Amino acid sequence: MNEPVILLVEDNRDDAELTRLALSDCRVANQMVWVQDGQEALDWLCCTGTHAERDPCLLPTVVLLDLKLPKINGLEVLERIRKDPFLRRLPVVILTSSKEEQDIIRGYDLGANSYIQKPVDFEQFTHSIKELGVYWMVINEPPPSGTKCENA
Repeated sequence: MNEPVILLVEDNRDDAELTRLALSDCRVANQMVWVQDGQEALDWLCCTGTHAERDPCLLPTVVLLDLKLPKINGLEVLERIRKDPFLRRLPVVILTSSKEEQDIIRGYDLGANSYIQKPVDFEQFTHSIKELGVYWMVINEPPPSGTKCENA
């Protein structure tokens, strides 16, 4: 059986490292995969591009998705995830610095499971990430896998 995976879609190296450290500190995420732009996120999820050899049956337990990303923005990534029959049930948490009302509304309209503004303070940020990790990796019951891998 595969270990649970968190897919972190974040272009800021410092935020990615803080997220990794916070998750490691609370010991809920066995593996965190970090991608730095929207295109790479879709390539990883869909097993295309540089991730063509990835096992398509290994889906993340949760996707932590920034909005302001290079190549393809986070809202478009979310929209594509929700349109894909195999990926549409994936829990997606928008984790962003944006507090713009239109981003919040659009995120939920596109099917985000949660919208969290990144705290600026280091301690608040690490506390928020730990809470996210515990909830999504321990407490939450994940959806059944999609149809693509059921017979694999």
